[in-house]
Amino acid sequence: MAHPRWLDEDQQRTWRAFLAANRLVSERIERRLQAEAGMPQAYYEILVRLSEAPDRTLRMSLLATSSMSSRSRVSHAVARMEEAGWILRRSCPTDRRGQLAELTDEGMRVLREAAPGHAESVQEVLFDALSPAQQRALRDVGETLVTHLSADPQWPVDGDAGPDGPQATPEAVTS
Repeated sequence: MAHPRWLDEDQQRTWRAFLAANRLVSERIERRLQAEAGMPQAYYEILVRLSEAPDRTLRMSLLATSSMSSRSRVSHAVARMEEAGWILRRSCPTDRRGQLAELTDEGMRVLREAAPGHAESVQEVLFDALSPAQQRALRDVGETLVTHLSADPQWPVDGDAGPDGPQATPEAVTS
């Protein structure tokens, strides 16, 4: 067994600062979204992804991949949102095994109501504390880590204009 590569003092401080910041930002945004919109961040993310897809529709497997979540977790969330009338689930016409998730008009209404508070929360919790240079550095670090750690495409997914490879639509809610 190879010797472990221990973190030096600077790496340890960076790691702990990253963990603490990630947890604090996520927790504060989650708490506000729950209080103001009555939904968890995971539901909001699914609604946004569907709002950005052509015809507000995505294949369930792509929805799971692009949100970096398991298929079973996304399926459970979609089932709950389907009960609320926010999403319709239907069979994929080109693949009998596949399913599509479609954002309903009610889901779009709920998303549009939640979006301003979510955007304000992200501004307050993250961007208000950072200079423009720090924002660029944070984006660079985030994109570098995503590229390093993920074999699957992240959002937005490049591809055709169908549910298997979305491009943003003009009515999309992007916050």
